[in-house]
Amino acid sequence: MAADDHLIVAAIDFGTTFSGYAFSFLHEYQKDPTKCSTFTWTAGSGGLQSLKTSSCVLFDKHGNFHSCGFEAEDKYSELALDDKHHDWLFFKRFKMNLYKQIGIRRDFKLEADNGKQMDAMKVFSKVIEHLKDHLVEKCKSQQTSLDEDDILFVITVPAIWTDPAKQFMREAAEMAGIDENNLMIALEPEAASLFCKHVPIEKMTGSSGKGFNAFSPGSAYIVLDAGGGTIDITVHQVQQNGTLKEIHKANGGDWGGTKVDEAFTALLEDIVGKKVMEKFCRDNKYDMLELYRNFEVKKRTITPDSDEKITFKVPISLNETFKAANKCEIKDILKINQKYKDQINWIGDKLRMSANIAKGLFSNSVDQIVEHLKNLTQIPAVQKAKYILMVGGYSESPMLRDAVIATFKNKKVIVPNEAGLSVLKGAVIFGHKPSTIQYRISKYTYGIETTVEFDEDEHDWSRRIETSTGDVLCRGVFDKHVEINQQIEAGIPQVERTYHVTEPDQTIMTFQVYISKDPDPMFVDKELDDDSSDDSDDEDWFDEDDECIYLGELEVNVPGHGLERSATVAMTFSGTELKVEAKNEDGEYTEASFDLLE
Repeated sequence: MAADDHLIVAAIDFGTTFSGYAFSFLHEYQKDPTKCSTFTWTAGSGGLQSLKTSSCVLFDKHGNFHSCGFEAEDKYSELALDDKHHDWLFFKRFKMNLYKQIGIRRDFKLEADNGKQMDAMKVFSKVIEHLKDHLVEKCKSQQTSLDEDDILFVITVPAIWTDPAKQFMREAAEMAGIDENNLMIALEPEAASLFCKHVPIEKMTGSSGKGFNAFSPGSAYIVLDAGGGTIDITVHQVQQNGTLKEIHKANGGDWGGTKVDEAFTALLEDIVGKKVMEKFCRDNKYDMLELYRNFEVKKRTITPDSDEKITFKVPISLNETFKAANKCEIKDILKINQKYKDQINWIGDKLRMSANIAKGLFSNSVDQIVEHLKNLTQIPAVQKAKYILMVGGYSESPMLRDAVIATFKNKKVIVPNEAGLSVLKGAVIFGHKPSTIQYRISKYTYGIETTVEFDEDEHDWSRRIETSTGDVLCRGVFDKHVEINQQIEAGIPQVERTYHVTEPDQTIMTFQVYISKDPDPMFVDKELDDDSSDDSDDEDWFDEDDECIYLGELEVNVPGHGLERSATVAMTFSGTELKVEAKNEDGEYTEASFDLLE
């Protein structure tokens, strides 16, 4: 699959809070890689316009898809005004359900706003399908004879996602009607890095004026992709031929812009009470939507040097809900609340808060990001990075940007003018030329569970097994393919292994794939009867340095009969997804695949 085989590369950026698409024809890319077509979405009666739409989806009471994005928000809130929304399924900000997930089931459920559940695969696929169909129509408006097979689709995912999460997104895209041969996965910070590499210097801002050399050969820089859900970080170095080499493995955390929204919600709950806030959100869907839409716009205007009070528009229905429960108005409570006295005023539908309280909404998120960057820049491989490239919608916040600039005075901080679109447009560039990313760093040690000849002097007796042909083997051995922090060349198989069948009637060889933070684990488990690694808590990975975690299965077809049969397996860990190829003993390709979903 090569971009040259397609007339168009189209990228879908599926974000936690906002999603969108962009595309370019091959001839457009060749003239200007940053030139992409996008779409402007409109929300609500107020006519809010954005190059991305809300990451939400609405299904009717029968489970049929109704709408996506701003349209879904507007429809659901209108249904709520007529009290007809109870049987409809509305999903919002659900992407984070795939964050930090190892044991992902294909049939795992998502909970809608009304508490009802639906298959997550269906929810994800319908959002992708809506964006895909929308962009195909826009492409056809520019070239009427276009066929969908002429388009190479690129789906973006965070670099810190697990391999099963990436496979889940691929399968959701295929369920959405994208042919597997016309589909690529792009890592978000890498895509943003490629976009910025092509952006003229005058279209960037930073802490030190003009004259950036971040993309000259030999230069190294940190890519800080600050999105709504995750903070996704990678470190790149430009090579002499202009390609990029990752010099430290992808890292980050769930400290994105939604943490600011959560802090705002917590503040309101502290003022009016948790039960009042929950009742307001449950009974006033339309007003709740307007509240958070207004906050989304307003929070972008908060700056570190603000010293005047900030005014937020708050629905009257929140005060009415409070009054019904407490027999007084919110403004009356605030007058006697020592915590917020002279700091917050509530007048009609206006919430006025001091600049310090408004800025404090960012503290939790910004502090964690800055602290993580501090630790990252202490790592020897990262110390050579003289630049911090800030991309993603959250990077447009002065609160985050100025905190990074103030903390890292010895580095040049660069923010492209289109920080919020860097991932989306960069994914289009990646689709046209994925070979620009030449080297990546392995996040884990990858290996498979295998057997070797049993050695009673070296192996514990509990690992001893005997085959039907009388061979005595040791099971549970970790056969390492790639080591953690190993620099690996993109697109090139890292390891080639030949495996033999152990039973004469065996037609499929199934291997258990494991990951570890240990550079050289001996076994996939500590004890033969201890299968805790298969059931490890997703939030507590690698409690001990030598722990291995079950990732999924590798299956290889071995047709025929007899013990002389074998398969040579070549696995690639350097791409945006795990890949495998296999040949039988006659050198003929045989079917092989990873399955990382339960």
